[in-house]
Amino acid sequence: MIVFAGFTPHSPLLLSSISKDLRVHLTQTRKAMYQLSEELYASRPDVILLVSEHPTMYKNAFSINLSDPYDFDLRAFGDLGFRRTLHPAIRVVDRLQRSLRKEHIPFSLTTDVALHYASAIPLGFATKNLDGMKIIPVTYSDLDLKQHFQFGQAMRDELINAEERIAVLASGDLSHALTNDSPATYHEFGAQFDARIQDIIATKNIAGLLSLPEEMIMHAQETATKPLSILFGILDRIAITPKVLSYEAPFGVGYIVSNFELK
Repeated sequence: MIVFAGFTPHSPLLLSSISKDLRVHLTQTRKAMYQLSEELYASRPDVILLVSEHPTMYKNAFSINLSDPYDFDLRAFGDLGFRRTLHPAIRVVDRLQRSLRKEHIPFSLTTDVALHYASAIPLGFATKNLDGMKIIPVTYSDLDLKQHFQFGQAMRDELINAEERIAVLASGDLSHALTNDSPATYHEFGAQFDARIQDIIATKNIAGLLSLPEEMIMHAQETATKPLSILFGILDRIAITPKVLSYEAPFGVGYIVSNFELK
């Protein structure tokens, strides 16, 4: 059964081991991440299904990374001390892959041992007080948003009916084009995109998400719409109360933390 759902950013700057001097600028986001992790802990999950960017991604197929165990590699960010070893929820993965193949969803299994920062940040917060947590790393693709939503829908029934208590986390950053100092430099669509996403999450506006202009998404230089589309597909027809816990953009990149409270 699904017992928790949330959306987080995955900036490496959120890790104190990487950004001791910069984390003061991320106070709201870090506070919201800790609040989300406490609410996750209270839901008593057995498994965390994480929808995020992962080392192996396919152009025309979604994937689940099945490796035992998983480790994390943050050396590219100068962090040699991030230590977290996690294991897969093999039984749930097996049921999911059988169901997805039966429904002819473009799907593949991968075997990456080292997960990178896009997994380390959300899981680092989420599993802080959850020893022995099993995970399912789900990767998006280059397919369109509607297909990502349908992929989430295809997983929904298996997750709802699972005997395991499953928490669903999706992770991504909003626009990288908010200011002249942003990684992608300024574009007028950057702030417009972030405002739209905040409203879409707050109202669980599926139609609004799936109809976002492609030009806006492209110029916003974001990594949120695809994992969010999968999350919305998983939560389709499930009674929830969405809450935006924080939004800030101190470094010219939008970071949003949201909880989708199950009723």
